[in-house]
Amino acid sequence: MADSAENAAAERASVEPFVLAVPEAEVDDLRARLRRVRLPEREPVGDWSQGIPRAYVAELCAYWLEEYDWRRFEGELNSRGQWRTVVDGLGIHFLHVRSDRPDARPLLITHGWPGSVVEFLDVLDALVDPPAGEPAFHVVAPSLPGFGFSDKPAETGWGVERIADAWAVLMSRLGYGRFLAQGGDWGAFVTTALAIRHPGRVEALHTTMPLVQPPSDFAPERLGEPERASLDEARAALRGEAGYMTQQATRPQTLGYGLADSPAGQLAWIVEKFHGWTDCAGHPENAVSRQRLLDNASVYWFGASGASSARLYWESSGSRDMVTPVTVPSAVSMFPKEPFRSPRTWVQARYRDLRYWNAPGKGGHFPSLEVPQTFVAELRAAFGAMLSAGDGAG
Repeated sequence: MADSAENAAAERASVEPFVLAVPEAEVDDLRARLRRVRLPEREPVGDWSQGIPRAYVAELCAYWLEEYDWRRFEGELNSRGQWRTVVDGLGIHFLHVRSDRPDARPLLITHGWPGSVVEFLDVLDALVDPPAGEPAFHVVAPSLPGFGFSDKPAETGWGVERIADAWAVLMSRLGYGRFLAQGGDWGAFVTTALAIRHPGRVEALHTTMPLVQPPSDFAPERLGEPERASLDEARAALRGEAGYMTQQATRPQTLGYGLADSPAGQLAWIVEKFHGWTDCAGHPENAVSRQRLLDNASVYWFGASGASSARLYWESSGSRDMVTPVTVPSAVSMFPKEPFRSPRTWVQARYRDLRYWNAPGKGGHFPSLEVPQTFVAELRAAFGAMLSAGDGAG
């Protein structure tokens, strides 16, 4: 019993710097696999309707092999302040970048799938060191369990609610009693769960993907024409995009063998979504640079997280809370190519203290990568509108 108590105390106290240093043998192995990659035949259509085109996958694989510099990206991550700590028995990787501003507030920002902390690298400086008069933030960006360089759960039960509770522990461990929270995709689920389960800790939240159900008496004619058109577009997009969700929610382990063994498979599985979910006018690199696409794919590859990241869908299948009221001050930025859009009236019915709503003119599911300046402006405007005059750091 004493040993158990001592271990628990050590876990609570331990926040260790993390330096990413992938062994050269693993980099060489990636290159060897890319040299002998075996691709399927060309698709018999002239678009993305059967999935990511063969020619584009071949082009990306060649870039990954011949031009991409993993050490450059590794150095970028290491320069940002990486850390690890153990929460509830699981090692959690996170970025923690503090502002020099004395009035800065802690901001917990959570990624989703198929993203990673790569999503936030291009907005960190603007959030931490803004111009005078704009709010400043101490940014904490964890890697979800089973993603990136966090540990992979070896037991079931690591769903959204448990992650939210772990994030509350993480923020306490960093000395933040109260904090702001932001997220899209799975980050939206975790952020919303935090607000529900720990309302005294979450000073305010912002999301680009509010989680709601249609009202029981929903009738399309009750929506205005712009909202109805937006909802129809989102539903049509999802009908063609939902296959990944079914696979990951039902057989993540089976999927994982191909993703762990084939860099081309892992790359294609991820980049396809950057075509379908971004404001890219037909090509993902119109929205996100090739370098960032490969940075993100490389995190999945070197973290060997194809199966473990997919398991979050299995853990949460059929149990995603879309109805419990959210009472903390809330803000929504509804980007035009977000595939999971909802009408404002539905959002207000669940997020009971909705203080900010805006619909930027450009951007999709990954706005911090697609339109980083707009994303930062939205967070500044949203949290600026909600923050009290008092100190929310706690």
